[in-house]
Amino acid sequence: MAPPADRARDPLFDDLGLASFKLASAAVRTLPRTLTDSSAAWLGLLFSQGMRNRRVIVERNLRRALGPRVGRLELWLLVQAAFDSYTRYWVESFRLPSLTDAEIDAGQYTVGYDTHVLDGLAAGNGVILALPHLGGWEWAGRWLAQRNHRLTVVVEPIEPPELFEWFVSWRRSLGMDVVPLGPQAGSAVLKALRANEIVCLLCDRDLQGGGVEVEFFGERTTLPAGPATLALRTGAALLPTAVYFTGTRDGHFGSTGPPILFERTKSLRNDVTALTQELAYRLEALIRRSPEQWHLFQPNWPSDPGYRR
Repeated sequence: MAPPADRARDPLFDDLGLASFKLASAAVRTLPRTLTDSSAAWLGLLFSQGMRNRRVIVERNLRRALGPRVGRLELWLLVQAAFDSYTRYWVESFRLPSLTDAEIDAGQYTVGYDTHVLDGLAAGNGVILALPHLGGWEWAGRWLAQRNHRLTVVVEPIEPPELFEWFVSWRRSLGMDVVPLGPQAGSAVLKALRANEIVCLLCDRDLQGGGVEVEFFGERTTLPAGPATLALRTGAALLPTAVYFTGTRDGHFGSTGPPILFERTKSLRNDVTALTQELAYRLEALIRRSPEQWHLFQPNWPSDPGYRR
């Protein structure tokens, strides 16, 4: 949790932010499962009603994914489902370190792992899993780590630094190598790919603002150039991937598509743009399967209220 951008840093705010995450994590692991699950449902409703600006963004994103014919009641229900899904994500994430390997295996069903992921690793250039902010990807991350895969994830730094370090420690407990998004991320990811490892990149939002302009759900915006650039430079398999919550308790469905094949030209810049555009189309297809699980609550297109490139 970060303080608002237009106010000075408040140490009390920082302490409360870190304390609240630690308390929530401890509560999820120690309280009865029925209590935490029922509380999550109420929290989803509370957040959806209290975060009016976020609701507007979620509505806009769902209309992009579903098209203009979605009805008002259906849209309202799907917006609520998005907040419920995001609450489930946090409750589940806090619970993950306390689960057994057998419980993780029982809750994960995958398509594309035995072919696309393992084939990509067999080629020896590493694998890039390109994901949208969808469902519960960290469950699948631990599932991969249990199969003795080295997994590098690039994450957005958050304030205060103590909270970010807490999240880094938590993800490392799941078997992930964590790299903060920034100037040093590229070299760390290149090193992982050259060691023939798996790199996970959330790539449906241009966090740094220097991405490639593409068409995404029918509108022009920018998406990060990193996945395409890394794939072109290293020969790593670029695999569009998503992890969805299922209707069962602790159920997850992981879908990894075939690598995006691309014929190079003499211009790296043009190749990065074209490959990022193709990746955007693949992300659209993954999101449209369950748009109510798309956890993108920030302005992402120039037409969105509050958008800042």
